[in-house]
Amino acid sequence: MKTPAEAAARWRRWRHGWDVVVILVDRDLKALYKRSILGIGWAVAAPLLQLLVFSLVFHRVLAVQVDNYTSFAFCGLLVWSWFQSALSQSTGLITSSQALVRQPGFPLALLPFVTVGVRFIHYAIALPILFVFMAVQGIRPGIAWLALPVVAAVQFVLTTGLAYPLAALNVRLRDTQHVVFVVLQLLMFLTPIFYSVESVPAKYRPWFDLNPMTVLLDAWRGVLLHNHWPAAGPLTLLGLIAVLLVWVGERLFVSQSYRFVDEL
Repeated sequence: MKTPAEAAARWRRWRHGWDVVVILVDRDLKALYKRSILGIGWAVAAPLLQLLVFSLVFHRVLAVQVDNYTSFAFCGLLVWSWFQSALSQSTGLITSSQALVRQPGFPLALLPFVTVGVRFIHYAIALPILFVFMAVQGIRPGIAWLALPVVAAVQFVLTTGLAYPLAALNVRLRDTQHVVFVVLQLLMFLTPIFYSVESVPAKYRPWFDLNPMTVLLDAWRGVLLHNHWPAAGPLTLLGLIAVLLVWVGERLFVSQSYRFVDEL
């Protein structure tokens, strides 16, 4: 059992870590849109432009039949963009933060949380646009919306758990960032963002179910668009896997962090 002094010291470490994350998130947001005319508005403009293009391709040209397609596609796009952009940025976390890496005692293990947090803010900024689409299409909030923080937490932890090893690996093998970019581009079309998983032939559907983003998209859409509680089994399993990934990834990251300065 911890003594009051040990508990107080642990609380101070947690509080210091939180303060560092908040400061770095604010710094990254300012740096990202420095000298930008539209500024943070790109968090909304970029997914809207993507929605316009892919709606034309999938809904008009390929005639994908999905109810309330605008809300369906925009929801998928926002969720995927958060995941994709966070992992893409995570590969350069250490290589682009040499000043922090060389600063003695800096808690480098917080950097993946910062990257995922910044991209979550982008997601949150664009979310009201989705609410507008939903309102226009007659979709109203329901009691199942209480599950949204749980779904968001699972995605946050999962993305952070993947960000740790990618950030550490890219220090030693710079091809990692290029491989991740290509894999995410391919995975985008293997994820039911602009089409329904029900439209996938039955013999291929088990492979789609192995994609964690399929589980998350189903949970987000079920809650937001249909007022359905997310399936407890798949989401719980994914949450446990996400926690395990963070636990393993953080230890791998820390074990490699002692070599970062030499590798850079």
